[in-house]
Amino acid sequence: MASERVRMRNEPNSIDVVRDLDALHARASVAQRDLLRGVAQADRCDAWKDSGARDMAHWLAMRYGISEWKARRWIACGHALERLPAISEAFSSGSLGIDKVVELTRFATAETEVRLLRWAARVSGAAIRHRGDLEARRQLQEAQQAEERRFLQWWYTEDSFQLRGELPLAQGAIVAKALDRVAETIPEMPGTEDDDPYPQDTRRADALVVLGSSRIASDPDPDRATVVIHAQLEGLASGSGGCEIEDGPVIHPETARRLLCTARVQTVLEDDHGDVIKLGRMHREPPARMLRQLTHRDRGCRFPGCGSRRFAQAHHLTWWSRGGRTELENLALICSFHHKLVHELGWTITRDADGEIRWFRPDGVRYRAGPAPPVRELVAS
Repeated sequence: MASERVRMRNEPNSIDVVRDLDALHARASVAQRDLLRGVAQADRCDAWKDSGARDMAHWLAMRYGISEWKARRWIACGHALERLPAISEAFSSGSLGIDKVVELTRFATAETEVRLLRWAARVSGAAIRHRGDLEARRQLQEAQQAEERRFLQWWYTEDSFQLRGELPLAQGAIVAKALDRVAETIPEMPGTEDDDPYPQDTRRADALVVLGSSRIASDPDPDRATVVIHAQLEGLASGSGGCEIEDGPVIHPETARRLLCTARVQTVLEDDHGDVIKLGRMHREPPARMLRQLTHRDRGCRFPGCGSRRFAQAHHLTWWSRGGRTELENLALICSFHHKLVHELGWTITRDADGEIRWFRPDGVRYRAGPAPPVRELVAS
């Protein structure tokens, strides 16, 4: 009997065991929270690269012997906890276990986490996972509905081309990023100084035109990628008559001349009765060998102070539409944005015998700029 009493005194009772177990669980929870924080950091810095893994989840699965399914949940949970402070605190304190935390962070938000914590404390981990599955299914349905709603419409008014559309969020973000990236490369136009800035919306509109122009210019099918312009001979020569884009609106002759210089365009010259007099030339691009020589010679846009090599085009000093020859002496690199000055805005360009390019404002005054910035190398977009 005495030995039995000694043994019972040495063995911990259930209260002590539970208290110790709670303390161990709390310590484990802190370590698990730190682990998920580290997983998110490793994901951000692409720690899995050059390790033979396909992605971060594959790397975790191989390194720590867990399933890829669990690895993906850990990665998502680690990132989600960074914006869910209440759930993160409950996790670190041990009041909410890792399985519940992983499932809860699938659908909790900063606005709902406090309320969801109270609910999660009362229900099982399976119940939380079921709700997460329902939320994921709902989000998938919403994504599918957004995909089905996508559209893009355009139409012509008397004086403009208008667009209207809707895209799913992720696809819209791609378009927005592309337009903003191109817009960042657009040089300032004369007059857009600090007191008259170049509006961002205008930059984006110009960026959309650049993307479209680049695509048409590189299209391998010239018939389908050619813009056809119908013009009356007298009106085009005098600048007094309108020109009409095939299946499109009427445009000013100066706009037609710029398109002839910079885009894949064919003119159909007509008389007063609409009868075809002559089909204009379709090919104005210099051959690759000449374009390389031109790029080496001019280094970038020849507008004073610009020097941009992005979207620089071969411009015919004697306009191609007026019979100018596609030869090096008649070409100059000009970016698409400064090209507008020559056509719609009335600027003129001359080339001296020594090769110097001179720009003149519409009033005939020569335009001069300050020191040109260093030439930037072309970066593929």
